Amino acid sequence: MGFTVLIPARLASTRLPNKPLADIAGIPMVVRVAQRMAALSNASGLERVVVAADSPQIMAACQLHAVQAVLTRTDHISGSDRLAEACDVLALPDDAIVVNVQGDEPLIDPQLVREVADLLQKTPLASMSTAAHTIHSIADFHNPNVVKVVLDAQAMALYFSRAPIPYPRDPHNSLPNPAPLRHVGIYAYRAGFLREFPKLTQAPLERTESLEQLRALWHGYRIAVHVSEHAPGPGVDTPEDLERVRLLIATEGKPVSQ
Repeated sequence: MGFTVLIPARLASTRLPNKPLADIAGIPMVVRVAQRMAALSNASGLERVVVAADSPQIMAACQLHAVQAVLTRTDHISGSDRLAEACDVLALPDDAIVVNVQGDEPLIDPQLVREVADLLQKTPLASMSTAAHTIHSIADFHNPNVVKVVLDAQAMALYFSRAPIPYPRDPHNSLPNPAPLRHVGIYAYRAGFLREFPKLTQAPLERTESLEQLRALWHGYRIAVHVSEHAPGPGVDTPEDLERVRLLIATEGKPVSQ
């Protein structure tokens, strides 16, 4: 069974207006993300890459660059709600695998997308899959903006938190053992679950931590976690992030000077 990559794209952004259309080396950011995903071969299982847009401007940018896109409502509360509507527009069957790739991740590794999709396909007990990587910095471990995840013996998520977890009983100035894991915000879903997810009541833990994935755990759904060896490339949330990514893409593939 193959998988579909869906890229939610919302024009409104408080920190970076019109973020999906931000120019990166002459190409709108959301288009660049879609093109990066399309680099996956058919042999990887990729069936299609579709932008789930909320505005005619994003639709026009995608059309100009031959990227498939569907127009969704502007009033969705979250990206998962937008993707659920896109599943209906595309008439995806309930057992279809859908990978949510954020439109502000122009440096995301396509291989990571494939690995998250593969994990869900081979884990029938899971309704979702996601990714994580080892934390090597004490500062990151204690940073509430770095979301942590702890796993069970089957590499299923036990909990996600902004707090430093697992927290050692006798704290000291070093990382715990086993090494903590940083959650990477990429998700694969079964389309049927994605359609049901927005209907689930919001979990108290979700409101406390401001982490939507806790809703799935609260209601008893399982989340499989792929542990990657490498951290993903930086995303874009602010103008400073955008300039950093522009520089990285401008130098991508160029030899490092000695």
